[in-house]
Amino acid sequence: MLVLALPSALFAQDPVASAPSLYKVEVDNAWVRVLRLTLPAHGKTPKHSHLDEVIVSLNETPARVWFRPAATEAQGKPVEKPVEDVIIELKQKPPTSKPIALDPIKIDPEYHSVVFDNQYVRAIRTVLEPGIKSPLHEHPHYVVVYLTELHTTMKLGDGREVDNPRRKGEVGWRDYMKHETLNIGKETAAEIQVELK
Repeated sequence: MLVLALPSALFAQDPVASAPSLYKVEVDNAWVRVLRLTLPAHGKTPKHSHLDEVIVSLNETPARVWFRPAATEAQGKPVEKPVEDVIIELKQKPPTSKPIALDPIKIDPEYHSVVFDNQYVRAIRTVLEPGIKSPLHEHPHYVVVYLTELHTTMKLGDGREVDNPRRKGEVGWRDYMKHETLNIGKETAAEIQVELK
């Protein structure tokens, strides 16, 4: 009888454990776990529990970004079209970054815009046309989702230069970073940075 009285959330599974063919772990550290959900047409997600999470939908143009509070989700309904989402689970408050004085939103608003902001994260969309260089700016710890194939170079705050070719859909974790970015590719580069607060 005691077992029946326990909340159903205790019985829901981790999405990766319940559907390993649909969910792939891209990043897993002390602060976030980043999953890629690939759902075919007519597929559906299993019942599962999740932490507070930010979702970046790669199938939409422009990519949609939203937040879902921690919950136990019922089995999803079949989707009409294939879905590819990057899911950023928020484990705990990240380590304190240096104070951000060079906010890209304030110093380079033509190429950086806020697409989502709450008490946990701020999601920024960065779009750089070929040959465009963003000025020196800073980010607290963040997850980056590359929306296009791109080739940039980054000059870091300590003077080092880093070659940064990326494929569409790639995901990465970045510790606090001060840098300027130059798009040396032939196409417009676009990415989402989900900064942790």
